[in-house]
Amino acid sequence: MTVADLLIDGFGRVRESVHGAVRGLDADQLAERVAPDANSIGWLVWHLTRVQDDHLAELEELEQVWTAQGFHERFALPLDPADTGFGHSSDQVASVRVSSARLLTDYHDAVHAQTVAWLAGLKESQLDRIVDEAWDPPVSLGVRLVSVLDDDLEHVGQAAFVRGILPR
Repeated sequence: MTVADLLIDGFGRVRESVHGAVRGLDADQLAERVAPDANSIGWLVWHLTRVQDDHLAELEELEQVWTAQGFHERFALPLDPADTGFGHSSDQVASVRVSSARLLTDYHDAVHAQTVAWLAGLKESQLDRIVDEAWDPPVSLGVRLVSVLDDDLEHVGQAAFVRGILPR
């Protein structure tokens, strides 16, 4: 198994979990917040997908799927197109209302496809390349990829938890 295979498997597991977390939910269920300042399933899945899209597009030197494939217009959120949800206030979380689970999975699947296409060509020798010098120590490509995967897994786990406690 190569490093690329390992990462593709990890991001594939995120994709499967995203589908499971939103399958069959309507817009109100996607927006449900189990506490006044909690994140909704819709926000969690939108955010994890936006972060993956943003971070990997930068690494790939490609335009984000969000804008390149018109998802920004399809979601019609009252947010700047560059917004990924990082640091959102409770009001901003509430403003992320998604019309359908299908829209979320369509966006996630498109980001996943772009991610996998890029990862398929990844070589182990590339992992030490520094991609962000704003941190101490500077962030390597390998660390950034694990960071995105970790963030995705945490947020999709949260979405699955919220789904499990939503009223039926």
